Amino acid sequence: MSRFSGVLQLTDLDDFITPSQECIKPVKIEKTGTSTGAKISIQEDGSYFEIENDGQMQKLQKVEITLSDCLACSGCITSAESVLVTQQSQEELFKVFEENKKLYKEGKDSETKLIIVSVSIQPVLSLAVRYNLSPNEAAARLAGFFRHLGADMVVDMTAAENLALLESQKEFVRRYTSARNDGIKNILPMLASSCPGWVCYAEKTHGNFILPYISTTKSPQQIMGSLIKSWVSEMYGGRPIYHITVMPCYDKKLEAARADFFNETTQSRDVDCVITGIELEQMLQAEGLSLNSMEKAGYSEPWSKANTTSLPVLKRHIGSGSGGYADHILRYTAKELFGIDFEDFHYKNLRNPDFREVILENDGKILLRFAIANGFRNIQNLVQKLKRGKSNYDYVEVMACPSGCLNGGAQIRPQADTTLKELTSKLESLYDSLPIEVPENCKIVQELYKSWLLGHDSDKANAVLHTEYHAVEKMNTALNIKW
Repeated sequence: MSRFSGVLQLTDLDDFITPSQECIKPVKIEKTGTSTGAKISIQEDGSYFEIENDGQMQKLQKVEITLSDCLACSGCITSAESVLVTQQSQEELFKVFEENKKLYKEGKDSETKLIIVSVSIQPVLSLAVRYNLSPNEAAARLAGFFRHLGADMVVDMTAAENLALLESQKEFVRRYTSARNDGIKNILPMLASSCPGWVCYAEKTHGNFILPYISTTKSPQQIMGSLIKSWVSEMYGGRPIYHITVMPCYDKKLEAARADFFNETTQSRDVDCVITGIELEQMLQAEGLSLNSMEKAGYSEPWSKANTTSLPVLKRHIGSGSGGYADHILRYTAKELFGIDFEDFHYKNLRNPDFREVILENDGKILLRFAIANGFRNIQNLVQKLKRGKSNYDYVEVMACPSGCLNGGAQIRPQADTTLKELTSKLESLYDSLPIEVPENCKIVQELYKSWLLGHDSDKANAVLHTEYHAVEKMNTALNIKW
């Protein structure tokens, strides 16, 4: 069964095929300069044979399909796990750790890679619940596990999350003023871009219609990738870095594999490998370990000159457990454009708890209308309203998974005595119990804007912190015809 998010597992869309069907690129056919009129025969066991004119049969080699192939193809996305996905696996991760250990043992330190692990908050909370630990203890023991495997640094992703929020705030204000003052069309509502499941679905199903609405701000994962592979690499003399992220969903693997996030300078991806909560549980089991038994280790700050290491003190952002985009942008815009301190507000549930809205009013006039839409059904309704010209929102925080990232598709599943609803509620309570991080007050972020990005709104900041999207042309093959 595929573990990608619901919007990438649909079986009733023309540009997706069901998980039971074969990938449309299953075999490799070597081209020759001669025309032989050879035929392809599919055997009962699913293997492919090329039959020459003289009757001779040659078995065809299966193609190794990467996640990049899946992103560039409008055929299946759900078959991505059943074909040979090599660059985003536990096996590849263990291989990198072992190669580094071997080089150190042979005295070839200069040939090793600097292995850095970036950790997001949601899988840490998932592990905390699974192993009955506090969030900070779970983070410290997870850092200890990665150190045990051979990681050089384990870092918190809060700095990247702060950058994503600050850039999203400024981007929304630019869009809002352009739409209201200059009459620019098709830029509102601004739709969140941090969920790769939603972005991939938008590119493959609605293409050029929906893409102008999607925020260009990179997700925290990819901002972190740029930070590690450029700024941190530079601080360490250009030493090759292998960058791992710990994320709450499998769709983040697809995001990391996008061609847009390939670093031409280092000739590597900004994020080399994405590992999820479920996979971490499996990795611990494979090593015969429990997170409870791991020694605690600290988080590093490689972007600071001192590169200090200290035990984790986790923080959250206001708003949803998916990053709090709607809340941050609403508060910022209310103050920036209308001079209103809009701090104490509540969302109103609409069709269901996963679709809710909040409105900023002044003297009976609606100034801003924001919403949060989680899960495919709500996303589908949102897109259909946009297509009919009936959406009156200014901003929508869109996430593919019901209940958002705390319930990501690769979070550890409930134990036998707990329902999914109970687990999600526990994760939300745990998240809400953490102290609040205020992006504007983060000294690390201000230093990064100054030293790395050469200022707020600089050309470099816009190039590094923003991206673009690509409509994927539908393919008409026998495998995706609806009979």
